[in-house]
Amino acid sequence: MATSIGNRSVCVIGGGISGMTTAIEAAEVGYEVYLIEKAPSLGGRVVQMNQYFPKLCPPQCGVEINYRRIRVNPRIRHFTLAEVEGVSGIPGNFDVTVRMGPRYVNEKCTSCNKCTDACPVERQSDYDYGMGKTKAIYLPHEMAFPMRYVIDDTVCLKEQCSKCVAACRYDAIELSMKPKSLTINVGSVVLATGWSPYHAIKIDNLKFGIYRNVIRNVEMERLAAPNGPTKGKILSPSDKKEIKSIAFVQCAGSRDENHLAYCSSVCCLASMKQATYVRSQYPDADIFIFYIDIRATGRFEDFYVKLQTDRKISFIKGKVAKIIEDEGTKALTVVAEDILSGKKVYRKVDMVVLATGMVPNGIKAKMPADIVYDEFGFAVSDLQSPGIYVTGCTKKPADVASCIQDATGTALKAIQTIVGV
Repeated sequence: MATSIGNRSVCVIGGGISGMTTAIEAAEVGYEVYLIEKAPSLGGRVVQMNQYFPKLCPPQCGVEINYRRIRVNPRIRHFTLAEVEGVSGIPGNFDVTVRMGPRYVNEKCTSCNKCTDACPVERQSDYDYGMGKTKAIYLPHEMAFPMRYVIDDTVCLKEQCSKCVAACRYDAIELSMKPKSLTINVGSVVLATGWSPYHAIKIDNLKFGIYRNVIRNVEMERLAAPNGPTKGKILSPSDKKEIKSIAFVQCAGSRDENHLAYCSSVCCLASMKQATYVRSQYPDADIFIFYIDIRATGRFEDFYVKLQTDRKISFIKGKVAKIIEDEGTKALTVVAEDILSGKKVYRKVDMVVLATGMVPNGIKAKMPADIVYDEFGFAVSDLQSPGIYVTGCTKKPADVASCIQDATGTALKAIQTIVGV
């Protein structure tokens, strides 16, 4: 089916913080917006965080406001479980083909949770990066938008079970739902497909995926979050006990030609922020931060200086060579060379957090449009071919505040294309 609303419209591909910001800014000055998101809820990686810079506030602080602005704005049409299959046309007249996967739950859903109570099948929670579980029918997270359940059809038994259907009093579950496609006609397109954490299992010497007490920075965010798998308590994954020591390993795979040759710019600050999580829960814990170079530019330098005054936080300049696990206690020994002292150091800790870099989602599945990508998979706006723009972490690693600023400017570019046609 083809839907045409004229050229005063923008298609935003990606519903994370950058995509939502672009959509809201364009819609609130009078332009129609189609917001396309492949996940079952808007929000992207930000909603999985515990806190984010610069104010170190929880995602509920800012994301919920964006949800409300989208909900009350009739110019924004959002599609979840949707992926773009093709983009064709010229500035002012693009056709975007979208495939929408079945949710199996319709608009009648009241999020009463009766279906989840009845469901006998469990799945790993992608919201908690596999550290927790949900049922096959689940709410993406507690402030999900849209606030509607979804069925994971890779594990659901469908008609062989149907217990959720029987439990639902509102006829909200439709196990016979099928994929749908539509084509929208828009004046400009914005690519905001975001990023994924690097697969640390590829870094052999750091033993992620082999030692349970070695986790990534994204998992650490979920451990510290009140709605995470441990209700905000930072516990050792192997035995769920309180920790007395922890190590943060910077540049885990980053600035390394064998993995990610670039710096993701936010990892140093993320680890220092997470060190404050540990300190708030464990006032006497020993914290070690192994680094190549600490990068905390601009106003964030003060944050770095403040942590240096903590006598139980040790900054060790040196790349980690290996991590050794005690088979009995599951304690870890981090082995590295302290460049400043010229000595090899061994630090025994309860947990290790790997600061893995940001990988652009474009490297996995490039958008079916005329978009230029650099050697790392980041999309590049081609100034010679206006009309399709990229924003946020789609074009470079960036923190949340920088993504919001960039997305606001990108909304203006998208509008200028429409006005100039």
